[in-house]
Amino acid sequence: MAEPILLPRLIRLRDAPFYLGMDRNRFGEEVRPYVTEIRVGVQGVAFDRLELDAWAEQYKARNGRPGQPKGETTWDVKRYPDSSKEPVYGTSTSKSQGGAFAAALAQINL
Repeated sequence: MAEPILLPRLIRLRDAPFYLGMDRNRFGEEVRPYVTEIRVGVQGVAFDRLELDAWAEQYKARNGRPGQPKGETTWDVKRYPDSSKEPVYGTSTSKSQGGAFAAALAQINL
């Protein structure tokens, strides 16, 4: 019978970035401000593993996207390029003619 593997509840500062799969600088900027630091002894700092897991779940919810089956495009890729010849709705980019813009601007500034 194999011995059960126990994960520590508190993860030291030196190990926390590795636990989340990132470097120390990114951990310090993106994670550390949002999790509770736990003092261990005089100089030690640790973080609760469950709190790190919760941070990872929130990060995944904000930044994750579904996997891409081979040969299919992802859901966040534009279907049409910006230079499409299809009609689009929005503000006209053609120039105003005959001072129409100046007349409209004069009415606003009355």
